[in-house]
Amino acid sequence: MDLFIAITALLGAYSTYFLAHHNRFDGIRASAATSIIAFSVLSLLSVDVELYSVAFFGGTFIGMSAPKRFGIFTLAISSLLFAMLFEYLVPRLHGYGGALGVSAFLSVCVCHIGILLGAPRSKKSN
Repeated sequence: MDLFIAITALLGAYSTYFLAHHNRFDGIRASAATSIIAFSVLSLLSVDVELYSVAFFGGTFIGMSAPKRFGIFTLAISSLLFAMLFEYLVPRLHGYGGALGVSAFLSVCVCHIGILLGAPRSKKSN
């Protein structure tokens, strides 16, 4: 697993999760704002901007769905699952869009099903 993809997905999830708790931000606005900032920062670095900004954006999908369902630990597990699935699915699906949506959906579903089946749940902050 590419460590930088995992880190950017974690940053995307956590930044959206925490920003969505502010009064003026909901999940969609938090995702949009953090994605624009991340793209700006990544464009200054000598990395594959397209790949890592999409990984960050996928992490924001996790952060958007997580405030009502997940706590801090579950958010991290879901983000790491997203990074692994995303890296596996990008070469198999045409374009980033399919891999992005499927990876985010599956990672949130796996963690949510784990919680429903009795996995320990981290406390929600708020």
